[in-house]
Amino acid sequence: MLENKTVTFIGAGSMAEAMAAGMIESGTIEPERIIMTNRSNEQRRQELMENHGVLATQSIEFAVREADVVILAMKPKDVERALEGIENFITNDQLLLSVLAGVPSSYIEEQLDGEQPVIRVMPNTSSMIGKSISALAAGTHVSDEQVTIARALIRSIGETVVIEEEQMDVFTGVAGSGPAYIYYVIESLEKAAIEGGIETETARKMAVQTVLGAGMMAEQSEDSPSALRKKVTSPNGTTQAGLEALYDNGGGEAFVAAVENAATRSKEISTQFNKKPVTQ
Repeated sequence: MLENKTVTFIGAGSMAEAMAAGMIESGTIEPERIIMTNRSNEQRRQELMENHGVLATQSIEFAVREADVVILAMKPKDVERALEGIENFITNDQLLLSVLAGVPSSYIEEQLDGEQPVIRVMPNTSSMIGKSISALAAGTHVSDEQVTIARALIRSIGETVVIEEEQMDVFTGVAGSGPAYIYYVIESLEKAAIEGGIETETARKMAVQTVLGAGMMAEQSEDSPSALRKKVTSPNGTTQAGLEALYDNGGGEAFVAAVENAATRSKEISTQFNKKPVTQ
């Protein structure tokens, strides 16, 4: 399906590099069939070519015309200028993926010719180690085959789910922003261990491995997270005492609020793009 496909990245930042590296390491796309664009930083282009064997270029026209799949991977604030840069070269036969947080597929469709196949993709920062969970939401003009192609590409950086675009804000709140919540949990566990007299390196290892092990248990077990929690909570034991402190201090509710807040902000960003006038 992906044999002889060429993938172009518009943007060459850390997310684009992580995705390209994942595609190469997984054998999904050959490095010579990946084109990365950076207009102003020759050192960055050289770095990408030397580290990954991809083609890095200044020429947006060349990069887009050569591509079967174009991936928008610049900062969201630069999307309008980026679309203006590709609109004269991209065709409706090419699939356009966007990893731009908060930018609706409808905005991209309208900025181009209105019939461009666009799939919005939301990975998270764990893509850098091939452990992302990425959501895909198809735009108006996307075929089932194109969704399959997109999933095959994005699986190179982790797991994928296909959702409706109106669910993307909640996904962003849970999985897009979620790594930061878990880092905060690790940070807090580490802090508690250090305050209890454990040296920093050991405290970090304890916190990280606890979260990693619990995550793998939740992934591999047929039990729900709730059932797993109950299994390890003995009446009047240490775990119950710890959980009661979490309940008393709003532990679970804090995570729900975090997701709701992040989802609301994602919706606000999307609304800003929806309000922008379309330039013909």
